[in-house]
Amino acid sequence: MDTQKIDSFMQKVVGDLGAAFSIAPVRIGGALGLYGAMANLGATNSAQLAAATGLAERYVREWLCHQAASGYVEYDVATGRFLLPPEHAFMLADPQSPAYVLPGFAAAVALSDNMPKVVQAFRTGEGVAWNEQSGCIACAVAEFFQPGYRANLIESWLPSLDGMVERLSAGALVADIGCGHGHTTRLMASAFPRSRFIGIDIHAPSIEAARSHALAHGKLGNLTFEIGSALNFGGDGFDLVTCFDSLHDMGDPVGAAQRIRKALSPDGTWMIVEPFAQDELQKNFTPIGRMSYAASTMTCVPAALAQKGGFALGAQAGERNLREVLSRGGFTAVRRAAETPLNLVLEARA
Repeated sequence: MDTQKIDSFMQKVVGDLGAAFSIAPVRIGGALGLYGAMANLGATNSAQLAAATGLAERYVREWLCHQAASGYVEYDVATGRFLLPPEHAFMLADPQSPAYVLPGFAAAVALSDNMPKVVQAFRTGEGVAWNEQSGCIACAVAEFFQPGYRANLIESWLPSLDGMVERLSAGALVADIGCGHGHTTRLMASAFPRSRFIGIDIHAPSIEAARSHALAHGKLGNLTFEIGSALNFGGDGFDLVTCFDSLHDMGDPVGAAQRIRKALSPDGTWMIVEPFAQDELQKNFTPIGRMSYAASTMTCVPAALAQKGGFALGAQAGERNLREVLSRGGFTAVRRAAETPLNLVLEARA
């Protein structure tokens, strides 16, 4: 064997284990307000940070050492102080930041909690339905995607659709299929008060959470949530139908596309937001692709295989496969309207 290759791979594995071991300390930093306090304090030591947060100094000291070893905070040998750089605080200390990453660590825990059922699914080939997965998976996924939606949906993605902002401003009917906790539906309803928005999801607990979130942010008269499937949701004449990171989770995305086509008005638009992926497998061997394939293995593919239809697109389906689904669903005009490092946005019309 090549000993240099062994050493190189060992370094990679140790790095991965260090990242995995770090999930809990990073989540503690968010849960206990340590990152927020560091953002406000500037260069600090464990005693000052403990005093600012009301926490035990010895625990704070060990946590700071871990954060410095991880490269999350900086350590000044001369002063013995620790600093959370503003660029790091942008991602760790501000829940309203478009780059807020802490929900991703909660999602990682939820994926791990799915392991016993997914292990059995590997043996049987059967699926694991969304409502049978980890109890916190729906919350974790909703929070993980929310910063990206908040940063892009109103300012970028909707304006990328031909004439859609004008229609929404004047008053349109919109269905958000697979809305989950309803963050996207609420964002759109708040931005376009003259339009009416219906959030639809098959998962009853998510719809209840969506209703609670909507009330907590102030009741909107143009916003409702309903339990329903992408294959048989009610209503028609929609000017816009949206699916945010949900099409690949459906057991029958072609059937969903056919139902959405029938539900749209003759000049209606379907906006599909999916995880960004290249069509060639090897081009997805990136840090983002790695996360997506892991999530897909542990939750997306199991959820899809638990439904009728026989599809399991996975979270790295790629534009070519998505276009095939849309074409089979009856959509003849499809274009890539926008993209980010994490998302691909398609505009589809019949």
